Amino acid sequence: MKRPTIADSLAAYHAALDATWPGDAAADDVRLVVLDCETTGFDPRRHRIVSIGAVGIAHGEIDLGDTFEVLLRVHFNTEATLVHGITRDQARAGLEESEAIARLLDYLGDGVLVGHHLGHDLAMLNAALARHGGGELRNRYIDTGDLTLLLQADGAFDGQPPLAELSLDALCAHFEIDPHGRHTASGDAFLTALVCLRLLRLARRHGRRTLAALTERPVDSGPD
Repeated sequence: MKRPTIADSLAAYHAALDATWPGDAAADDVRLVVLDCETTGFDPRRHRIVSIGAVGIAHGEIDLGDTFEVLLRVHFNTEATLVHGITRDQARAGLEESEAIARLLDYLGDGVLVGHHLGHDLAMLNAALARHGGGELRNRYIDTGDLTLLLQADGAFDGQPPLAELSLDALCAHFEIDPHGRHTASGDAFLTALVCLRLLRLARRHGRRTLAALTERPVDSGPD
């Protein structure tokens, strides 16, 4: 069986995005892809992705038939991989970065990405793509941290205990979600999907029913 290459996968990926979801698409109709990356550190120039996990949401439900999980080969900084429950042998036996990213492109298509504080994941994925001549991901995305801020401004959390912070752990606690599988890519993706479903319900109640309304960026209330 031929291994996917980034060049081949990019062609199909860009073709899918040519007819991607418009901003006025009903949120419940959009294929959401909840994604998480575990990495050896936070600098996209020096550190590498250890594992990628993703799960789809369709029609307001998690689709367990729409999942993605891949372990990447890591030759250095193996101590960091142990935090994610991955042994050194597993990390060394994973896929090469180019093949893992090609498979991810095939899986994503025009799905709208969802993640918690997604900027780090996107930076790491874009750095990996760039190393293999692939440019950057072009999918629209929803950051559950940003969506929480938007819903707070909408009054969606009025009358509830205040959120002390916007971490994934804090949102799991707020929505009474058991944080099982935390700090693994697939586990964090699934937990983020559960949080996302709670936020989508609140969004519907407060008039955010389109993709554009969910991908809006919150107003920065901090200093310039």
